[in-house]
Parts: sequence; structure tokens; C-alpha cells
Amino acid sequence: MPNARPKGEAAQGGLPLLHTAGFMIRVSRVAPGSIADEIGIVPATELLTVNGRELDDFLDWEFLSADDELVIEAKLPDGQDLVAEVERPDGESLGLELEPPRIRRCANRCEFCFIEGLPTGLRKSLYVRDDDYRLSFAYGNFATLSNVKEKDLARILEYRLSPLYVSVHATPWDARKVLLNNPKVPNIVDQLTRLAAGGIQFHGQMVIVPGLNDGDVLEQSLADLWALGDAVLSVAVVPVGLTQFSHLYTGRSMDAATAGTLIAHVERWESRALAGRDERWVYGSDELYMLAGRELPDAPHYGEFPQIENGVGAVAYLRQRVAEAIGDGELPRLDGTRIGIVTGAAMGPRIMPDLLDRLTKATGARFELLPVENSLFGPTTTAAGLLVGADIRRALDGRTDLDFALIPAETINDDGLFLDDTPFATLRDAMPIPVHPSYDFVDVLQRDDLTVAAAR
Repeated sequence: MPNARPKGEAAQGGLPLLHTAGFMIRVSRVAPGSIADEIGIVPATELLTVNGRELDDFLDWEFLSADDELVIEAKLPDGQDLVAEVERPDGESLGLELEPPRIRRCANRCEFCFIEGLPTGLRKSLYVRDDDYRLSFAYGNFATLSNVKEKDLARILEYRLSPLYVSVHATPWDARKVLLNNPKVPNIVDQLTRLAAGGIQFHGQMVIVPGLNDGDVLEQSLADLWALGDAVLSVAVVPVGLTQFSHLYTGRSMDAATAGTLIAHVERWESRALAGRDERWVYGSDELYMLAGRELPDAPHYGEFPQIENGVGAVAYLRQRVAEAIGDGELPRLDGTRIGIVTGAAMGPRIMPDLLDRLTKATGARFELLPVENSLFGPTTTAAGLLVGADIRRALDGRTDLDFALIPAETINDDGLFLDDTPFATLRDAMPIPVHPSYDFVDVLQRDDLTVAAAR
């Protein structure tokens, strides 16, 4: 049972008060009837220590509060100090949520950074260049580790923050300094070697800038990562992506020939990894294959899809999901229903027609492909997930001949906004037909309400 008392009473009762000044983390929400509610924690409470250990951020809280017996020191919004003894039955949740952490900013000035390719006038949060190993562990964000200090390395090892997602780009130190435009960047091989010795594993990515980290630099980088053994779980080779606003970039753009050379390089390492580890280990991104004019591999090529969020195997997964839904009879008959599919230029002519043909045969619906050029980032940005609200509106405005439309769900953030700040709800209400965000077609097409609408 939890036991809470004012700080003065705690001191008289022999409960140690070990908090000293430092970072604090704040509670955003407390579940009614939870342990946190019972001991008097309320929103805006500052959590100071757990079992005598100071809390710097959400990681400290997550790991230190995992014990069943806790002593929590906190400061309530009215300034009152609180110390609570908690005996948590069977790992029961404490019932509180924390305010978002302060994000560590990136100290690099990579010419190919997507943030540097944004136009002006977007919402402020889009210009935040995070480079945070904590978000790498918690959410799969890629981090360069260039701002990691000795204290951070020790913390990663103590809490066993694994796996991490690391933007390696190049392991030769001189090449990495140029790529990150940061002469003070630490030696990534030394960092990864130390962490690997402590049992930490990684997924790595290499954004390839022609002339800087392809060729011999790429070969040395893959050799260095291979030498770390099982610590490196996968490596993605991704072509540099530019927008019409990438004002810092001075290198060559990626062309079909260079993309083809990179794929050949990847395939040599895949063969080596298959022979030595029974897995491919290194993967080219979907965009790399499309730029080279090469057919994309099938789903088995990617195993467990270790870097699908990085655009590695996303098309293969989509194809697999559709094939499975058709084979398992998950899709209803939608005979005669007219469905618009809004997508980016990259997916339009080469990927979608075959998928939509299969869906037509399975459902009886009539699909119309609506590829759209990106009006915000320019024609070189062809990914469907980067389309903005204005693009969707342009594709669907006046299309009363369609029954409904599917748009890429990845274009909308958790707050319901497109990248150009258009609220999805506003766009949906303004369109002449129903608009449904979809990740894989199946998630929408199997909905019961669509079947009812088609029957009418």
C-alpha cells in the first residue's frame, strides 16, 4: 500500500531526504483511482527522486520506478514537498503520464538534413533538429551520437538502452566530419565498439551523398560495422533526398547510375552476410531501387522488416499485406464502388497499378490512381507520405464521380495535421466525397460501413 506524508513528517519518521537541486520532470496526467492519485500526485507535480536517485528525465523515471517497492520524492504544484512510500502489487501501473521531454538538439550541419530542406513559414516544431539517444531507444528515431558525453555512454550501458538507431553515414572519421559538417564529431567506431562491448545493439543507416560516402568510404564503413558482429542488427543504405529548398547542399544529386552501383555494392554485402549470418544484414531502401529502375525485392528479402520505418521494404510489406488479405478472404465485395487512390509520384506508375488490379479482381471495385506532384517540397520529393493538404485537395476537388478516396495515413500527424498545417478534419469536411486515411488499403476496405454503403 502507498504511504505519503509531508516532507517534514518524513524526516521525523526516518525516511531519507536525498534530493538535491537538478533537473526535474513534470507530471501531465494522473489516472483517477491509481496509485499516483492515492498518494496525492496531481498534474504539474515535479518528480524529484526515486529510491534516492535523482531524476533527470523520463528514462530515469521509467527504469527507476520499475521496482515494486519505491520511495518517491516530489514537489506539488503549490510548492509542498511530498515523500511517498509505495509497495506496488504485481507490477501495477503507477497511473501517471509525464510531460514531453526536452529534446536534445542536433549540433551538426549536414548538407542533406531534411530540416535544411524545409520552406519557411511552417509550424515551429517542424524545424526542431533532434539528435537524442533517448528518443532513439524509446521511439526508433535515428541519432548520430555526436552529442553523446561520457555520462550518456555510462547511462546507456547502465539502463541497457538497446537497440539504438544510429545515423552512421560513414565510419572513417575524416569522412564523417565532412558529412556532418562538424569537426568536433567523435569517432563513431570507438563509440559503437564501447557500447557493443556492454551488450548494446544497433540498427544503422547510411545516407549516401555521391562522391562523399559511396565507393571506398561505403566499403570501409560496412566493413567496420560488420566487425562489430551481432551488435549491428541491420544497416540501411539510403540515397540522399533533396527538396527544392535544400539550400546548403553542394554535392551531386543521386542518379540512376549511382543508385545502381550502390545496389550492386549492397548485394555483394548481402551475399556475404547470408553466407556468414544467414541473413542479409544490409538493405537498400525502396527509393534506391526505384531510382535505379530496378524491381523491388519481395517480402521474404527483408526478414522481419527491421527498418521498414526508414523506407526499407515498405512496398514489399504493402504488397504482402494486400496479398494476405485477398488470400484470407478479408476483403468484402464492393462491386461498382468507385475509389480514388491519392499517392505520390514515386508510387504511382510503377507500384500501384498491379496492386490495384489485384484489389479490383478481389472486390469488384473500380480504383482510379491519382498521383500528385508535391506542391510544398517540389517535384524531386516523390514520397507519398510527404504530400500535404493542398496536394490532397488538388487531387480530389470536384471529384463527385468517386464514391470515396483513400489518402496516405502517413501524411497526417498525431494532432491531425498535414505538413502544411492543414487540419485533416477541415480538408475532409471540404471535400465532395468521403476521404479515408489508409496505411495499406486493407485497413479501410474491410470496414463494415463501406460494405453497407456499397450495398446501397
